[in-house]
Amino acid sequence: MNYVAQLVEVPPMRVYEVATFYTMFNREPVGKNFVQVCTTTPCMLRGAYEILDTVKEHLGGIHVGDTTKDGKFTLVEVECLGACSNAPMLAVNDDFYEDLTPETTKKVLDGFAKGSIPKPGPQSGRQTSENSAGLTALTSKPYGPGEHCSPEFR
Repeated sequence: MNYVAQLVEVPPMRVYEVATFYTMFNREPVGKNFVQVCTTTPCMLRGAYEILDTVKEHLGGIHVGDTTKDGKFTLVEVECLGACSNAPMLAVNDDFYEDLTPETTKKVLDGFAKGSIPKPGPQSGRQTSENSAGLTALTSKPYGPGEHCSPEFR
């Protein structure tokens, strides 16, 4: 990082400020599977700490910031990953795993442990981020142009 500071002609502290603020920059080597558990308010309200505890336990009792002995997993706690409507969620490398329960979290981790990449996205069976209770809006045919205009404008 000192080299980068010298290259862009800024004080080294400026580079360290950026590197420690953004979760995409890691100052230490990370495992093959970089597990980021979101604990921001929406995820927290939907069970993020239960998911975090599940990950720690399932990966052999590691703590946040640790890498497993085999180098396969590094665990970090992060602020918002941007999938609040599908909370709780975590990211492994570049993929998001949403609508997690302790059971689905273990399945995701087991997939990576076996060397495969589990299907990303909601793990609850819903598609994208639609309401988990089903559609509640836009359920009828939209009206067409002019249907609600005064007669003189039709």
